[in-house]
Formats: sequence, C-alpha cells, structure tokens
Amino acid sequence: MAKVKPASLAPDTMIGGYRIVRKLSAGGFGVVYLALDREGLQIAIKEYLPASLATRAPGELLPHVLPDKLSLYRLGLKSFFEEGRALAQISHGSVVSVLNFFRENETVYMVMNYLEGGTLQDFIITARDMKKDKVFRESTIRSLFDEILRGLRIVHQHKMLHLDIKPANIFVTDDNRAVLIDFGAAREVLSKEGNFIRPMYTPGFAAPEMYRRDAAMGPWTDIYAIGACMYASMQGYPPNDAPQRLEKDRLSLSMSRLRGVYSDNLIEVVEWCMALDALARPQSVFALQKELSRESERRYTKLSVSEKVRLQFDSVVSDNKKSTKAK
Repeated sequence: MAKVKPASLAPDTMIGGYRIVRKLSAGGFGVVYLALDREGLQIAIKEYLPASLATRAPGELLPHVLPDKLSLYRLGLKSFFEEGRALAQISHGSVVSVLNFFRENETVYMVMNYLEGGTLQDFIITARDMKKDKVFRESTIRSLFDEILRGLRIVHQHKMLHLDIKPANIFVTDDNRAVLIDFGAAREVLSKEGNFIRPMYTPGFAAPEMYRRDAAMGPWTDIYAIGACMYASMQGYPPNDAPQRLEKDRLSLSMSRLRGVYSDNLIEVVEWCMALDALARPQSVFALQKELSRESERRYTKLSVSEKVRLQFDSVVSDNKKSTKAK
C-alpha cells in the first residue's frame, strides 16, 4: 500500500505571525505555501516535512515522527535550519531571498520572497511541444545560465552548495530574472545518513559522486547539474542518469546530433560540465563563466532571459498564424 503523504497546513493557519493562503507545491522533503505577512504582502513559506520520516493528519499542526526515525528527522531539521540561516546572508537577484526562518510546531519554516513566473522546466516542456528544431536559441541558453552562474558563484563563495539544481529549481520571473530556488542541503544529509532504498535525486541532474557515500562534493558537483540543465534546454529532455552513464556513456553521441544546431563551443561546454570524473569538470563557477562568455561576447545582445524566452514563443505563435492563413 502506498504511503500517505503528510497533510499540508490548512488555509488561514497562523504560523510565526504569517497567515497561510494555500499550498503552492509539495515534494518529498517539504511543503511550500503562499502566505501573507503582517502587512498583507504575499510571501512564500517552505515547511520542513520529509514524507519518508513524518506523518501529519489533516487539520493538525505538529508532524508525527516515529521514535526510530526521530534522530534522522532532527538531523535533517538542523540542516534545513542552517541552510535558511546561510541563505538569509546572501543578497543576489539570482538566488532566492530568505527573509526569515523560525522553529515552530516541532519543525522549521523558511520565509522567502514570493516569485511570479514559471520554472525553466515549464518553459522547456512548452518549447519542446512546439516541435521546433531548437528547444531554445543558443543566445537564450547563454543569457539564462550567465544569470544563474552569477548567483551560484555567490552561493559557493559563502561555502554553500545547492545540490539540487535542475530545471524545476530554476525560476524565470515575470520581472525578468532567473533565480535559483529550493536548495537541497537537508535532502543531501538525509540521503547520506538514511539508508533509503532509492537515492533522493532527480535522475539525470545528480553528479556521480552524489550516489556514493564517501565521495567528496564541491562546486564541481553543482557544475555537473548546470551542464545537465543546459543539455535539457538544448535537447528538451534530461540526460541519462549518472549510474547509466557509468555503464555506457552516450553523452557525446547525443550531443553530436546537435552540431550545426548549436555552436561547437556550447556543446563542448556542456560535455565539460558533465564529465563523469569530477576532476575533469570546471572546478569553479568562475572557470565555467569564463568559457561560457567567450563565444557569447560576439554572438548575442543583452536581452533579459524572459524577454528572450517570450520573444521566441511569440515568433512561433506568429509563424503558426501565418501558416494557418496560408491554408
């Protein structure tokens, strides 16, 4: 029988002086809510609530954790709290803003800016469904990841890793920003310590070292995920996951089919980022930025990410209208 997910907080629930409006999303490690602060401004609140360790009945506030899982629950909670504290010290347009974090109801809540727009995953699916020869133009990909890398570099300078970069965690806002959201520190701690049957990673975006308990992780681990996100932005689908690639690596073959569609430079950057050997990847965000900007200096103008994405979609809609009229 499938495990019942813990219930989310009901609308109008008050926590830490904030009023819950509705659930925005839920994953294996927590729930994100739209809420209002004391001035009535919209904010987002992320609640630590790992579905593998805790249950909660509808209408209740406190998670119920079995005694044999309590130490692991507290370990993840500590990591989640420390992540909130670290993110609160970072102020960068491409990193989600943590406004507050607090303990209540035997869990932790992280208060963040409420972002309006869509995830890169949403845009990839939309673009893919248009069945164009390119999922995104090269200039769009370069602009988007230039923004994301600026934010990620600051994160790494604060001695933090994201550890869950994927298209669903790159948000393109309505006010023209690309923002890294949903950091994975608590997820990583629980994965290493919890002896779970399945790894808690998104297939295709987790570096090989994330599957090994004793492997060292660093900026190169996030850089692998950046390469995988770029791959998805070019192909429309995620790459094979790391264990599959270690058995039989088809990355170069897959990327070779894009030659002529994207520049050799961009294809080589993706392959560099996604090297199975961690030492063969860029060892810092700065090294990757330097290479990614080399081709782009003469190739594209500085349109914002969402302007580029919307221009691309508008041109497709326009083309479709013309072809309809021609018929």
